[in-house]
Amino acid sequence: MNMALETKDFSQSAQGFTKSPLGIIALFIVLVYGFATLAVTFGDNLKDYLAPLIYFLVGFPVIVFLGFLWLVSTHSDKIYGPSDFKNEDNFMKMKMSVVASLAAATAKPKQSEDGENQVSVQQLNSIVEFVSKTSPKEQSNINEIWKNRILWVDDRPENNVYERKAFEAQGFSVSIALSTNEALEILDNSKFAAVISDMGRKEGPQEGYVLLEKIRKSGEKIPFFIYAGSNAPVHKNMALERGAQGSTNNAQELFELVISRLSSK
Repeated sequence: MNMALETKDFSQSAQGFTKSPLGIIALFIVLVYGFATLAVTFGDNLKDYLAPLIYFLVGFPVIVFLGFLWLVSTHSDKIYGPSDFKNEDNFMKMKMSVVASLAAATAKPKQSEDGENQVSVQQLNSIVEFVSKTSPKEQSNINEIWKNRILWVDDRPENNVYERKAFEAQGFSVSIALSTNEALEILDNSKFAAVISDMGRKEGPQEGYVLLEKIRKSGEKIPFFIYAGSNAPVHKNMALERGAQGSTNNAQELFELVISRLSSK
């Protein structure tokens, strides 16, 4: 009876191990060690092979440990199974946080030609619909952490707090630069997935284009988005002609532009 229960418990544990790569590795190690131990203990005809088996039992953990270090350092994003990330409460909280942040950013007073300061039901539905179709940004491995980073250039960062919260809730890390020179210095020392810039700053009324031009002249093709006070078609076209990937004054549109672009990379 006890043997049957132990067998059942082991089979259930083994089934749980198979849900992720780490579990499969652990199960493989247990099985190998189990067979090797049985061979050493009950293998009466294996006396000539006891020394190699003992060396194997001693050296196998070292090999596994070194392999595990390599796996974690180079493929840390692939060692977990889907069930490790399955937390519906956290997932829904993330979605609601993005929606709330975008709604707040859209509703805030902003200098623009349309003068709209409220979120309509249609706008809110549009935000919810887009966010529901997006997946949170997966944590990149240590060598590609830049894929989760956005550089936001604005001399008044308090004006885009809600927008940044939306991206952070989506899984991005947002760094702030207050000027063109600071942004260029940061880009020289760190890598980012995208740059979001305002247009007019203390440095000049078209400083967003100045930064864009300097980045493109350096040969850097990083996605560049302008988040300014105008949403006029002429300004959108001008931004595209100068090498930007989009220009808008709408928080939801900015979020959609950036997420769509980075998701396609």
